[in-house]
Amino acid sequence: MVMCCLIPVLGRAENIAVTFDDLPLNGGLAPHTTRVDVADTVLAVLKKYRVPQVYGFVNAGELEDNPDAAAALQRWIAGGQRVGNHTYSHADLNAVTADGFLQDIRLDEPVLELLGGGDTWRWFRYPYLHEGDSQDKRREVRTWLRGHGYRIAQVTVSYHDYLWNDAYARCSSTADAHSIDWLRSSYLAAASQTLDFDRRISEAVFGHDISQVLLLHLGAFSGRILPDLFDLLRRKGFTLVTLEAAQRDPAYDFDPDAGSRDGGTLLEQGLQARSFQSPQAPQIPLQQLDAICR
Repeated sequence: MVMCCLIPVLGRAENIAVTFDDLPLNGGLAPHTTRVDVADTVLAVLKKYRVPQVYGFVNAGELEDNPDAAAALQRWIAGGQRVGNHTYSHADLNAVTADGFLQDIRLDEPVLELLGGGDTWRWFRYPYLHEGDSQDKRREVRTWLRGHGYRIAQVTVSYHDYLWNDAYARCSSTADAHSIDWLRSSYLAAASQTLDFDRRISEAVFGHDISQVLLLHLGAFSGRILPDLFDLLRRKGFTLVTLEAAQRDPAYDFDPDAGSRDGGTLLEQGLQARSFQSPQAPQIPLQQLDAICR
């Protein structure tokens, strides 16, 4: 199938769930800022914009000898949000055996049991969105997850937002207002283009609009950019929902059941599985983000 007619439908309204990876923190901190400060700021934004309960996926290894990180996670829970499993050390399934990966999942669980209510923490997000570079490895991990009551927290929208976190921390350290303005505009451009792109891909892969799941990373830039992002989502007609609500969409039953070193979002996996010709994805300003404020 050639993707020739990917024209946005005007006036459409879809659901989208907001999720965060790499709790307690992705990337560096801005000067005179703690992880608790980041959590408090983001929680205030979520409350102001009436965002339904949000899942944050935890790497418990970041808590070792770090009381600030532990306190930030406690604030997250006290703020009414939930946690899920992102492995203890942010393990890459492409780089380890299935047994080693499952051990890293199990190591994350004691902290989640302390933080989460009941079994609400039994949602799993693959680091790097790598679900297994072989079919056997993919099946082994998925079978274990199902057997231990986990649901996979899929992603449909990702524009590598984590790239802005370290850049913002650096620019904040030099109070470079001009560069911070560029970070804001480039972030929103990437978000807008990716949202439009993934809406079109959803229709191509599944034949209709689907509920989306947005991958964000909790970091230095989050509190600054989230108000603009939530305004953007609403201008585009999205309704904010919980992860559970989004994944009630039948599209989330799709499993390509194939190994892949690339991994990717559910939509990217769908393109690969159905051998669709993928259009050019929006470009992320990787070089500029790496070079800015150095």
